[in-house]
Amino acid sequence: FHDVFVTLGLLTLFGFEFNLLIVSAMLILLGYSLNDTVVIFDRMRENIRGNPAEPIASIVHRSLNETLSRTILTGGITLFTLIVLFVVAPGVLQGFSVGLLIGILIGTYSSLFIAAPLVVFRRVRRDRRARRCVPGAAVQVARVHHFHVSHRNSSQSSLSALYCG
Repeated sequence: FHDVFVTLGLLTLFGFEFNLLIVSAMLILLGYSLNDTVVIFDRMRENIRGNPAEPIASIVHRSLNETLSRTILTGGITLFTLIVLFVVAPGVLQGFSVGLLIGILIGTYSSLFIAAPLVVFRRVRRDRRARRCVPGAAVQVARVHHFHVSHRNSSQSSLSALYCG
C-alpha cells in the first residue's frame, strides 16, 4: 500500500491535479502491485514446499530469478503503453498516465527489493526465536540469574515473554 502513498506524494510534488482519474490510477496501481507481489510470493511458496530444507534466502533468490522475466515483460509492456498514452492523450489523461508510470515503477521495485527481502528477514527472525524459546528456558534463565520464582506458573509466562519476545 505504500506504493500508492509514494505515488500520490510524487504527483503532488509535480503539481498534478487530484481528480477521479488519479483515484482510478491509484486503484489500478494497488491491484497491479498486489498482483505482482502475490505472483512472487506464490512462487516462493511453491519452492518452499518443493525443498523445505533449503535456506530461505536461497529459495527467495531462486523464486525472484524464476519470476523476473515475467515481471520485466509485464512491467515493460505496461510502461510502453502508458508512455504512448502520455504522449498521445490530451491533458486530462496525462495525470492518469504519469500516476501509473510512477506507480508501476515503484510497485515493481517494492515487490522485488522490499517485499521479498522482508520474507527472508521475518523467516530468519522467527527461526531464531524458535531456537531460543525452548519450553522451560525462561525458568532456567531465572535460576541462573538468581531470581526468586515464588509462583512458578504465573512467573514462567512473564519470563517467557521477557526472554522470548
